[in-house]
Amino acid sequence: MGLRATRSSVSVGRVKIIYRADNIIDANLVKAALEQADVVSFISGEYLTGAVGPLLAWDLVTVMVAEADVERAAPVVESIDKMLRENRDSGDSREPASTTVLA
Repeated sequence: MGLRATRSSVSVGRVKIIYRADNIIDANLVKAALEQADVVSFISGEYLTGAVGPLLAWDLVTVMVAEADVERAAPVVESIDKMLRENRDSGDSREPASTTVLA
């Protein structure tokens, strides 16, 4: 049986990673955008980033949605990812080096 996620007492079934971020700020931006689109999402690894000290940590922070919501969530995530990439490309040094959309 796969991982089951709940929000309050409502089960959302199996969850799937839809976004990998280098920091919790980007993950929370994606989560907020998904919530605006009425898609329940969860952040995993949010509290692990401070535990690794000066070492680079990859794939610790992820955003997950229910498998049933992947199709609705994908365009939202791609839109936020595009915005973040454009900010990075314009020389905004506040943005992370890389993010990954998994839809």
